[in-house]
Amino acid sequence: MPDYPKAIAPDDRVEPVPRRIRAYFAGELVLDTRRAQYVWEWPFYPQYYIPIADVNRSLLVDEHRTERIRCGTGRVHGLRVGETSRPSSVRCYGDDALPGLADTVRFDWAAMDSWFEEDEEVFVHPRNPYARVDALRSTRHVRVERDGVVLAESASPVLVFETGLPTRYYLNRTEVNFGHLVPSETTTSCPYKGRVSRYWSVRVDGTVHPDLAWSYDFPTGPLLPIAGLIAFYNEKVDLIIDGERLIRPQTHFS
Repeated sequence: MPDYPKAIAPDDRVEPVPRRIRAYFAGELVLDTRRAQYVWEWPFYPQYYIPIADVNRSLLVDEHRTERIRCGTGRVHGLRVGETSRPSSVRCYGDDALPGLADTVRFDWAAMDSWFEEDEEVFVHPRNPYARVDALRSTRHVRVERDGVVLAESASPVLVFETGLPTRYYLNRTEVNFGHLVPSETTTSCPYKGRVSRYWSVRVDGTVHPDLAWSYDFPTGPLLPIAGLIAFYNEKVDLIIDGERLIRPQTHFS
């Protein structure tokens, strides 16, 4: 679990979402709302709760059972479009829900094919309005090593500062030693940066260390400075910044 700051969520754990939210399943628009609510079911990021009036109810399949969580009693539904279905992926809440959540619907994130905030696709989970990610150009000197072998060295990195994670150092491809990098089939996404375009494992002295480096060819708008650059997991390589060797941090990526 990531070592996030303790106060990342507000005291009031239900807040209005100021953005238009849409989601699609099997080519159909399932929801379209400007009245969603953020609900912090756990401290690190919220979920969307959608007014039932802004949901295409013809796509919901009532499973005639309920589940009780601290937000209230949810009537369980599935999603169905033609022959494509996602059972038990929807919870509809009534009058016993937390204030502001009566007559709202919570969808399992992965049940949808795509989610959008305004016209920008969002991946993995809703973005936390109390977290931020900044990409800043720098002239720090960065050297990346694994088992004493230099993998990359740069004096013009882009530094990415993301709430709750160690600083990431993105380097120009011309500054990376591709002789030690092995293309990987791994794919992941980030709610703040977008879809990772590719991963690389690292081969040193005959040993392959999986998925140590990655790149975003088409990151989200605020992260455009990292487009095409390569970063390495601080947790799995040795970083020397301006001559100082950093201690490998402990995160959920370690």
